[in-house]
Amino acid sequence: MFKRSAVMTAATLLLSVNTIVLAADQTKAPALKKGDRIVFLGDSITAGATRPQGYITMIKHSIETVHKDLGIETIGAGVSGNKVPNLQARLQKDVLDKKPTIVFIYIGINDVWHWKKNKEGVMAGGTTKENFESGLKDIIGKINAAGARVILCTASVIGEKNDGSNERDKMLDEYCDISRKVAAETKSQMVDLRKAFIDYLKANNKENKPKGVLTGDSVHLNTEGNKLVAQEMLKALDVKFVELPPPSAKK
Repeated sequence: MFKRSAVMTAATLLLSVNTIVLAADQTKAPALKKGDRIVFLGDSITAGATRPQGYITMIKHSIETVHKDLGIETIGAGVSGNKVPNLQARLQKDVLDKKPTIVFIYIGINDVWHWKKNKEGVMAGGTTKENFESGLKDIIGKINAAGARVILCTASVIGEKNDGSNERDKMLDEYCDISRKVAAETKSQMVDLRKAFIDYLKANNKENKPKGVLTGDSVHLNTEGNKLVAQEMLKALDVKFVELPPPSAKK
């Protein structure tokens, strides 16, 4: 009886392991294919990402190094100050008309950061949670309908203190939860930049500084911040991160 139970237990464990392995294989990022066109949709963080040390530049370099034969095109579509409603308004011109096959959406900072009290003492300027959620779903639906794959990112940081004491931490976390929910409901890939940044800052911001570790001003990315974003996004593409050559080595 004991031997029979042991065999059954072992078989159950083997089945469980096989199921976990199968699930991991099923969630693996789809491989890039020849002629893929990747659009990066976002705000000023994305607008600056095409600069020499920007995350789009880093991603482009990594893809061209690892997949020289695929002819992958990367297109920046970031506009300073943008929130989700702004992305909705320019989606056709700046994204769909480019005929992308993959679209990264990195948004949410200004939707939270722009909330301020107006002259009447009423909070205004940001995006309501309802409009943030419905707007993301609208954008993703239209991109999917055009035949492209969406990779949705949570927002990163508004302040780099690692103990949850940044002024906008609570609200930013709430909006990031909405992004995670939208990704799950639309079956979109998720790059959880919020989690990646928090984990990095807990490990590397021992002095609990408000800026200067991953950002220059508590929001906009420095070189290390761009590198972290590039690494996380490349994981979603199943591409190894390759360091940019030093400036002196560039032709």
